[in-house]
Amino acid sequence: MLGVSLGVFFLPSSVGAENVRVVSLNPSLTSILIALGSAEKIVGVDEYSARQMDSVASLPRVGGLFNPSVEGVLALDPDLVVLVPSVEQRGFRDRLVELGVRVEVFENITFDQVLENIARLGALTGQKKAAAERVAEILRVREAAFKKTAHQTPESVIVVLQRDPVFLVGGGNFIEEILTDLHVKNPASSFEESYPRVAREWVIAQAPDVVIDLSADSEDPLVFWSQWPSLPAVQKGQVIQMNADLVSMPGPYLDQAILSLAQVLYGAEVANEIRKGAKR
Repeated sequence: MLGVSLGVFFLPSSVGAENVRVVSLNPSLTSILIALGSAEKIVGVDEYSARQMDSVASLPRVGGLFNPSVEGVLALDPDLVVLVPSVEQRGFRDRLVELGVRVEVFENITFDQVLENIARLGALTGQKKAAAERVAEILRVREAAFKKTAHQTPESVIVVLQRDPVFLVGGGNFIEEILTDLHVKNPASSFEESYPRVAREWVIAQAPDVVIDLSADSEDPLVFWSQWPSLPAVQKGQVIQMNADLVSMPGPYLDQAILSLAQVLYGAEVANEIRKGAKR
């Protein structure tokens, strides 16, 4: 739903938020903390965050997303541990709670969940104003994108997360919501899973007009998908590689994801119109 206000989000109390010591166990949460100006409050991170984000690269690492270390976290004496509840991290969370560590859990599948995460992390770290401003900017861009693309001719677009096996952006997630706001059709939205695995034959049968490839494979995506020349996206040269961290990160820059996808799908002029519309 467009036009969601910050007031719908639960903002927890934040005693000692200005000096809170945080361990972040998810790159999207780490990215939000950094964007809100709370990088100095982070005392430990997961391996992926440390590898991908320069501002936390030198911090202690407390394991990967799927194998975090209880001992590593306890050694940092955190006031707060933040995580996204994967199967592996649920048991990890329970162990920390039993040991008296405060743990905050964040879901990050839908657009509104990501906005709520920005608001909550802002409250927890004494950055409510910065969080409110970031959420407001995202919502302005979203609203402008919805309006500026309303009269575009819908195209069939699939977003590829992995090529072999093929994983796509399905239904019920923030990327699909952005595609809907941009008035494009995602055939994979018919799947209940947010990121379903599909047969390559299924992709060919859907005949997408555009393939957005976010995979980490080194081979040029147009060369790869040209193995199936019947794909309209291949015939039109509309196989486009995009930065997965920008598009698929459920973090603080959903507005930039919207603008980047708009530019790829409709061109720089439409993207610029969205920017202008968001400033009014």
